[in-house]
Amino acid sequence: MLFLRHNIFVKVSQAVALRIKELLKERNMTLYKLEKESGVLHGTMSNILYGRNKGVTLSVVIQISKGFGMRYQDFLNSPLLDEKNLNVE
Repeated sequence: MLFLRHNIFVKVSQAVALRIKELLKERNMTLYKLEKESGVLHGTMSNILYGRNKGVTLSVVIQISKGFGMRYQDFLNSPLLDEKNLNVE
């Protein structure tokens, strides 16, 4: 599990990217498989993972969650996405 250092805040999109990387590693899953299972295009996924987008919509989070075979609530239920760790602007 990835943890953020105390008093370090990240943007929501960065936290989502970290959560995706965490789950890929935990599940020994490739990015290609996640893209195929979720239906999220490679360009969109790359933009999320490499910080080229300013935000991530709930619909994309739901698609990604489905690709992992989990509910979006479970995807969001992570210390990475705890509001006290997020820089929400």
